[in-house]
Amino acid sequence: MTVKRIELFDFRNIEAQELCACDGINIISGENGQGKTNILEAIGLFTGTRSFRGARNIQMIRHGKEFSRLKMDFYAQGRDQTARMTVTKDSRDTTINDVKQAAASSLIGRFCAVVFSPDKMMLVSGSASERRKFLDAAISQAFPQFASLLVKYNTALAQRNALLKKYEMSQSARATIDVWDTQISVLGSQIVKKRLAFIKNLSPSAERFYEGISSGREPLSLEYECSFSSDLGCDDLEAKYLQCLRDSISSDVRAGFTQHGPHRDDLLILLGGNQARIYGSQGQKRSAVLALKLAEADQLAVLTGEQPVALLDDVMSELDQLRQDYLLNRLEGWQVFITCCDPGSLRLLDKGSIFDVCGGVITRTDKN
Repeated sequence: MTVKRIELFDFRNIEAQELCACDGINIISGENGQGKTNILEAIGLFTGTRSFRGARNIQMIRHGKEFSRLKMDFYAQGRDQTARMTVTKDSRDTTINDVKQAAASSLIGRFCAVVFSPDKMMLVSGSASERRKFLDAAISQAFPQFASLLVKYNTALAQRNALLKKYEMSQSARATIDVWDTQISVLGSQIVKKRLAFIKNLSPSAERFYEGISSGREPLSLEYECSFSSDLGCDDLEAKYLQCLRDSISSDVRAGFTQHGPHRDDLLILLGGNQARIYGSQGQKRSAVLALKLAEADQLAVLTGEQPVALLDDVMSELDQLRQDYLLNRLEGWQVFITCCDPGSLRLLDKGSIFDVCGGVITRTDKN
């Protein structure tokens, strides 16, 4: 899976520019505020998800304009394809191969990319919800139907939480909640099983990438922390979850929400057997996040049969020369887009393309 060309019109500070990418490493260099990350953001929108910067549509439209337009030529599923997107204040109208899509989310699974950006540090440092988002987004790219499973689960969970607030005063709520317990246990156990299978495959890749990035200073490992069962190898997770929901009804009523389930689970990221979130240095945390994102791309390649595009935003600045060399020259067979401010790191690039961005204008300099 590779990006061949992306065209941007009135997207953030970019009036009308195009970037023709090489199949390997693409360095996007320039000072802060010139538009480097805007290019990665535009590519990322074609995964069918929201902006990885958390931006609203209006923020992605050039000042004074009513909409922005994006066009991307890419190779996937064994053929050349073209996707177009018009971003307005209220919508992202999308076509792929000239066929209008019902929603931008229809692109999920058609074009895959993984993103590392400074805010991804929250994957290690932040709350459990950040790590759940990481797992669920990665699984959804490989299995688009998983996103529908999450929607169904969250809808059922919202119904149960609403009943909990009326439970003591409403006979109807007490009579109905068992129906939702059954539905939630079915959907929730399916989510946990999908996450466990993904982590089982993700772990060896994450360990290998972390060893390469950190030069083997300490091992990385992953564990899934389930809120309703400590025996994750059992065959009856659904029954265990249903029993947990029934046993915890009194405490859930007092809390006003459902306290157990995949919406409360966590992914433990361990360095040398200790939680990176608590004991890791900034450098270790950064390397761990980077290893996880690269492992995500690696596993998506295994599951989909195609290597996703890697979008690495501002990753070079806090890495030493050894780690920079690993990213620039050791990811063979990958298409990678890396933004950086320091042109000095470019001297490490053996082969690839370099683009300079200044005031929203893109200029290409071939390294080859």
